[in-house]
Amino acid sequence: MQRKINWLLLLLALVGGGVGFAIGEWLLSRYEGEMSSILLVGIYFAILAFCIGLGCLVAEMISPKLNGRSWRERYAGLSWKMLVPVTLAAFLALGSLFEFVYELDLGGAKRINDIVLVIDNSESMLTTDPGNQRFAASKDLIERMDAEKRVAVITFDNVPQLIQPFTSVATAAEKQQVYAKIDGIEDAIYGTNIAEALTETMKQIREQGDSGSGSMVILLSDGVTETEVDAVLNDYRSERVPVNTLGLGTEEKADFALLRDVADSTGGTYTDVANANQISLAFQDIYRNLDDHTLLTERTGAPAGSTYLQVLHIALILLIGAALGLALGILFDNRFLAKSFGIGGAVAGLVAGLILEFGLQGDTLGHSSVRLLAVLALATIIALFTLVVPVSEPQRRERGRKGLGTTNPSAGLGKRPGDRSSGF
Repeated sequence: MQRKINWLLLLLALVGGGVGFAIGEWLLSRYEGEMSSILLVGIYFAILAFCIGLGCLVAEMISPKLNGRSWRERYAGLSWKMLVPVTLAAFLALGSLFEFVYELDLGGAKRINDIVLVIDNSESMLTTDPGNQRFAASKDLIERMDAEKRVAVITFDNVPQLIQPFTSVATAAEKQQVYAKIDGIEDAIYGTNIAEALTETMKQIREQGDSGSGSMVILLSDGVTETEVDAVLNDYRSERVPVNTLGLGTEEKADFALLRDVADSTGGTYTDVANANQISLAFQDIYRNLDDHTLLTERTGAPAGSTYLQVLHIALILLIGAALGLALGILFDNRFLAKSFGIGGAVAGLVAGLILEFGLQGDTLGHSSVRLLAVLALATIIALFTLVVPVSEPQRRERGRKGLGTTNPSAGLGKRPGDRSSGF
């Protein structure tokens, strides 16, 4: 048993991981929202496992440091035949299964069906949005809402005003009634009080919200406010109601930081909207990502603050890593490599899971960068783990002149003469 490393395997595993990542990212950008997330995540992991496995296989073919020259001469053909089944096929099934489990929401997070639009209507908005495009965007968002959703509309200047209590938007007639209320909103000439707006919003959620479903707030403002909101946000955190905020305007204002803090502390998202004509697209993005959570993307909505999903996310990626290491051992038909890579894969999966969980929920790196970092960590740790868990030198039984096979303590049990001792 020796601790050793194939540096070429490490290099090509990283190259394979990079190629798999690039293909997977293209698939995510092209088919996210159009294809089933369960199938899409399964394909992502399948391609990633195939590319890493291919890189490792090519490396050992060129320089068989771990599996021995006898494997390259006599058994490499079997490894090529095993490549697709143990990587592409196996991880399509495994990734899809784990994504299905992750989306079950067994942690008790309620699906969001109640949405409150909280729209700044203060005097400063006469300059920031003179064409009242924020109200047109609100109507456009309501038009896109599913039948099970309910919506409430609140405007605010220095005091909040309830324009529309919670109402169903299942039919065109119900939507038209909400549009009429929005069209009747008049311009205000007063200041901005976000704290009072959030207080009134929480009052509506508690009094009229559906106890069987979750609630979400979309708050649009140009950020000009002098009020403190910390006390109000405690209610949103305790009720697990995310507040998604949009800062409208191009100037750098200190209160944009306030809007960002409101979103961060409640599990919502913050969006910069430079021009009023971009409000509609920003609203659509928030709605599109409602209750979104996959193994590869940020959790939004009610699931964002779920401790259960946090732990489950890390655990499932850990299992993906362990399975990848075991698959590489099966690919080479080597139980010692399977042990080393399998343990290394579990450690790598833990590291990759932590990177994904905290990276995707943070603002330091872009989501693609976080996924790339996790992929590189996964490939690197697996390839290096033969320095931690030793592997055996490949040994074989040879038939003597009298037909008697030599015996070796490390030889594989039940193998025919000429078979490798390290095989399963």
